[in-house]
Amino acid sequence: MDKNQVTGLVLISLLLFIYIYFFAPKPSQTPAVQESAESIDSVSRAGTVKDNIAQISVKNDSIVSGLSGDYAKLFSGIEKEIRISTRDAVYTFSTRGGSIKDVTLNDYLTYTKEPLHLIDAGSSRIGEIISTRQGAFDLNNFIYRCSMGDRKVNERDTLSVEFIAEISPGKFIRRTYRVPGGGFKLIQKTDLSGIQADLTDKPVEFIWDANIRNSEKDLKTSQMKTTINYYTSAGEFEDLKEASTEREEETAEGPVSWMAFKQKFFSNAIIAHKPFIQASFLTEIVSDPEIVKHTYFKGTQNVDDYQQGYVYYFGPNNYQILKKVAPGFSKNIYLGWPPVIWVNTFLIIPIFNWLENYISNYGIIIIILVLIVKIILLPLSYKSYISMAKTKVLKPELDAIKAEHGGDMQKAQAAQMKLYQQVGINPLSGCIPLLLQMPILFSMFYFFPNSIELRQEAFLWAEDLSTYDSIINLPFAIPFYGSHVSLFTILMTASTILYTWSTSQMTTVTGPMKTMQYIMPVMFMFILNSFPAALSFYYFVSNIITFGQQDLIRRFVNEDKIRLILEENKKKNATKKKSRFQERLEEAMKASEEARKKQKK
Repeated sequence: MDKNQVTGLVLISLLLFIYIYFFAPKPSQTPAVQESAESIDSVSRAGTVKDNIAQISVKNDSIVSGLSGDYAKLFSGIEKEIRISTRDAVYTFSTRGGSIKDVTLNDYLTYTKEPLHLIDAGSSRIGEIISTRQGAFDLNNFIYRCSMGDRKVNERDTLSVEFIAEISPGKFIRRTYRVPGGGFKLIQKTDLSGIQADLTDKPVEFIWDANIRNSEKDLKTSQMKTTINYYTSAGEFEDLKEASTEREEETAEGPVSWMAFKQKFFSNAIIAHKPFIQASFLTEIVSDPEIVKHTYFKGTQNVDDYQQGYVYYFGPNNYQILKKVAPGFSKNIYLGWPPVIWVNTFLIIPIFNWLENYISNYGIIIIILVLIVKIILLPLSYKSYISMAKTKVLKPELDAIKAEHGGDMQKAQAAQMKLYQQVGINPLSGCIPLLLQMPILFSMFYFFPNSIELRQEAFLWAEDLSTYDSIINLPFAIPFYGSHVSLFTILMTASTILYTWSTSQMTTVTGPMKTMQYIMPVMFMFILNSFPAALSFYYFVSNIITFGQQDLIRRFVNEDKIRLILEENKKKNATKKKSRFQERLEEAMKASEEARKKQKK
């Protein structure tokens, strides 16, 4: 590894460090919630979980209380629950509102091994406000009639569940749900044609107020990964700040096609058949340790569009599933910016999913994934090694140049460039292979933290590869490190330092640049200590395989032949005219030297 390679690698590492440390989401202390008069419809957020969703806050005149007349009887009656079981979930409906009261996923558990409820009566409340000549009503406060009992839906079937709110003979509201036997989508349609004569021109208000319950090991990381995402009818994906610890409010600039309460590994979403004309969103961290975040959504539609219905999604953030839900819905999993997202989408995820079909142990899958990636990158690794081998062959001459010019870096660099030109070495040839590998390096920082497939999957001492492994829990917190010790991160750091030492034997780099090579792995040890164990394990295995790969390449590289080739190039280029690049580079160096001399004067 020559000076240019080291410089490129250090700069790349610094960029990676700066991004992760300053721009990636960081855990923070959960602030106590303060009351604020300014909010979206004065959303309630203090008190217990039940207090938060006991009512949906709307404008003071939105709902008429103390009613008399046709609609008054719809507010009283016996509430009945209907449980519909499918292959993937259990949906609990209530005749109070003809609404979804609870969604429990079958194949997932909380970190404490309890049933995973994506929504329940104590954490989620949906309101659908219509305006009539007798006042404004929340359809989810009415008592409906449903003749159906608990059912189980076969995987290939679809069950229709119907709720009727009869106001008077021939005057009714019908709400229908279509429940597929497999998957995580639920279709709702509300028919208001039976009360068409009572409706006004005011739009229907859809309001969803939810406290996201914590189901993961690390509450702070869950808070950093929970937000509201939405997709406009113009095809633009928008989101509220994930890592914010402050109250976040936003109003969409145009019609909204879908909205998702996106968590780290799961999402609750609504996809409108006709876009919401207006939409407002809110997220905030509350003081309840059982709650990840409080989320709120309000959208409006005209009556005809509202009756077209919605599709609900209650399920995992699995890329293969999300991309089939709705246009742009897969963006609920952030896989990085181009070209990183392309690497994840077209390379890493397909390989990972293919390996899942044959291997059940995710630690083994990660090892094989490393091997496949290393094979793909082998040509670049070979070129990088050849570049280092050439530098090693030239080391005596490079050392002689440094000794000749002493501390005059400008003259030493000029002499080095002249030598590179004579022997036919491009000084950037060592950096280019490293740069081409960077998208894969970055892609792992997005792939592993977002892979629900790794959730609660154990390997060796790690009980859950989707979060950090901890072999020691400290009674105190170390600044920038945490209160636990991740063994995979330590192994990754040790192997990186060993690899750095090994490659430094082939370089002429000395001084601060050489020291920086060893500082960077230690810095990343602090950063990655709270990252998923799968990520640290991947880089540890990658380092080990790189050792073997370089040893294998070394067996096929003859340094004596390389020396002969360089000597031949030197003879051929002795009378060769300088390239434009070489001339410009020398002119730039001369100008820099003259400027330095003027400054001294």
